Amino acid sequence: MTNYKPAILIPVYNHGKACAQVVDGLETFCKGNGITIILVDDGNADETKKYLSEITEKHGEFVKLIANDKNYGKGVAFRNGMMKAEELGFTHVLQLDADGQHDSSRCAFFFEKSRENPEKLICGYPEFDESAPEHRKGGHRFANGWCAIVTWSNGIVDSLCGFRIYPVKATCDFLRKGHIDSRMGFDIDILIKLIWKGVKYEFYPVKVTYPTDGVSNFHPFRDNVRISWVFTKFFVGMIFRSPILLWRKINGR
Repeated sequence: MTNYKPAILIPVYNHGKACAQVVDGLETFCKGNGITIILVDDGNADETKKYLSEITEKHGEFVKLIANDKNYGKGVAFRNGMMKAEELGFTHVLQLDADGQHDSSRCAFFFEKSRENPEKLICGYPEFDESAPEHRKGGHRFANGWCAIVTWSNGIVDSLCGFRIYPVKATCDFLRKGHIDSRMGFDIDILIKLIWKGVKYEFYPVKVTYPTDGVSNFHPFRDNVRISWVFTKFFVGMIFRSPILLWRKINGR
């Protein structure tokens, strides 16, 4: 693709210090490849806002900051960041979590695969180390099982990993018309809906680490209920889409 213009999108809520470390770690890569990072301040308190201000002051050459007036959740932060990316003329966006869990050294490989397959979602699946809690691993297995059911496919290696490159036009076209979950169901919601829309995808591994002193925005009871509700809606939607899913399966699409 000749007109390939990538960016990195990082929604930020309560991860100011970790986000600063993530951006520091990306400095050489971004400067060397002319890649912009779009930070989305999702209604943070003053402490995190201070970190974000320091990040833009230090890295203003390749960092752009946009802010939501209050905390709307990851889905809304992603939507606003993607619309900004489209406005700035970017063709592809790598979403990266602000908490430092993802191995950002994989950015170059993922952008290479995206450039080779610009129409596809290039998705990460986690390679967990010993720091990964068992309930997190179990949650991924549960979600992936349901994804296989509602898409009639075993191709989704992981539905919860946020390390993912989106083609901007296809994603923004969907976001202008469709609804996505605003919070912890977001990564699953947008992945399945884009696949239902016919967007192709590939999966590659990315190492994931859970810092022992990290701040988690995941609330086990509330967010597992929310994710279960997302899959309930998908199951109902699958019934109505069965003829299309069957046609795709028969034709290997």
